Amino acid sequence: MPYLNLESQKARTYDAIVVGTGISGGWAAKELTEKGLRTLILERGRDVKHVTDYPTANKQPWEFEHRGLPPLALREQNPIVSKHYIFREDAMHFVVRDADHPYVQDKPFDWMRGYQVGGRSLLWARQTQRWSEFDFEGPARDGFAIDWPIRYADLAPWYSYVEKFAGISGNKDGLPQLPDGEFLPPHEMTCVEKHFSQQMHQHYKGARPVIIGRAAHITDPQPIHTEQGRAKCQHRVMCQRGCPFGGYFSSNSSTLPWAERTGKLTLRPDSVVHSIMYDEKKQKATGVRVVDRHTKEMTEYYARIIFVNASAINSNLILLNSRSHRFPNGLGNDNELMGKFIAFHNYRGRVSADYDGFHDSTTDGRRPNGSYVPRFRNVFKQETDFLRGYATSFSSSKKGNSTEGLTGEALKAQLLAPEKTGWSINAQMMGETLPKQSSSVRLHESLTDAWGVPQLRMSVEFDDNDMKMVQDFYDQFSEMFQKAGFTNIKLADTQRNPGSENHEMGGVRMGRDPKTSLLNEWNQLHACRNVFVTDGACMVSTATQNPSLTYMALTARAADYAVKELRKGNL
Repeated sequence: MPYLNLESQKARTYDAIVVGTGISGGWAAKELTEKGLRTLILERGRDVKHVTDYPTANKQPWEFEHRGLPPLALREQNPIVSKHYIFREDAMHFVVRDADHPYVQDKPFDWMRGYQVGGRSLLWARQTQRWSEFDFEGPARDGFAIDWPIRYADLAPWYSYVEKFAGISGNKDGLPQLPDGEFLPPHEMTCVEKHFSQQMHQHYKGARPVIIGRAAHITDPQPIHTEQGRAKCQHRVMCQRGCPFGGYFSSNSSTLPWAERTGKLTLRPDSVVHSIMYDEKKQKATGVRVVDRHTKEMTEYYARIIFVNASAINSNLILLNSRSHRFPNGLGNDNELMGKFIAFHNYRGRVSADYDGFHDSTTDGRRPNGSYVPRFRNVFKQETDFLRGYATSFSSSKKGNSTEGLTGEALKAQLLAPEKTGWSINAQMMGETLPKQSSSVRLHESLTDAWGVPQLRMSVEFDDNDMKMVQDFYDQFSEMFQKAGFTNIKLADTQRNPGSENHEMGGVRMGRDPKTSLLNEWNQLHACRNVFVTDGACMVSTATQNPSLTYMALTARAADYAVKELRKGNL
């Protein structure tokens, strides 16, 4: 019998374990398997195969029973997730239901999750901007929070590395606050967006650039993309359904198949990670405990290194729940800061307007991207009564002639009539929120989920700095729109709760000092050096850029370091 136990454990032992199959988990699997490590990747949700498991990918609008909207009863059953723009008939099968995965909101926090192979890489907005030196220096410069243990120069080659593989479209704009990358040809700005860009350059002397967005869409497939089996973006703008062409980057279309072809990857869906096991004699983690999603049976898997990429909040949950005699408050949590300093992006502000011009022009088909205004507040120096700043996504569309109530010849005539109603313009802020010790997640003392894992208690909220930033966005873009000749300027506050836009970060932050941080400059736990965290949980601050590209670069960098250390016998 002991021999059988040894054989069983051997069959469940790998060189590396990756928790989570989303953007960062997929990259961890790709890098570790390419470097020769037998890798187990765990996903708590169901399997989703590229192409074959995108059930709505080619449906026409009239094929959806409720014209794309979820029925009222379903919305009422899911008051949290139904607020999210993804929760529609074409994509809601990729989103968890509220009742199935409860958590406790000490303060309102709308947590949108995608539990399936690929995670939210199937659902993301695909915007990919590099951080700049100003972003990594931000906390040290204004004295809020702690200093990043790395700088832009540390990550720049890894940005290039992941950009080439993922496929990023964009234009080289030469902006110090938004470094250029390895770009495929950019999408095109509309005539109104070009007009706005020209007006901003004229009025602000280049201090407020308006550029085309940088997006993870293949506009000109390179050999590396063809080798992945991916094709050029078809501009269908149905990305949240899953792209059967692989036109945009996802774990399902790119990193996971690449890892699988090495023969070194074992993918195990329906595996809820309960906790990480720690050996006090060896002073390292030995593996993970996994609860089968269907049978609720617990199984242990073993490895020499572990990458935790369950998405920021769930990575906090797993580490907090990894308790032992050595770590009674969670693995690596000697300073009791784990789960604290949670931050996110603030999307509450909107400014819209009209433009009466360019009547002879319209948009050229569809575009899975928009224009972008990089942060221009507090970049080079502190100039406002709030810290940090905001970036802005900006788009325009031609107003169409109303066809409401028309049929037959009248409908055709209206559709063919010249559109002289001008253009609609919309701007949406993405503000950097400040990570505070009071913004936290922690394990509930008694409530557990269906798999025996403690529920999380969320205590995250907006503060005065956020609301000052929203007001500044209103003031600045109202002025900018007026200078561009836009009219009917309207301000809107979405009133969305924290968490509602997916970019949750922090709780297991990087840093130089183990007294004030959980991870070192290589994303290793200070107190358990064979465990790495490279998803949003590791972030010290949020900057104003979409974070996924930075997760990819951090993961590739950490995996390279981990394998080198493993081969030196240091892990």
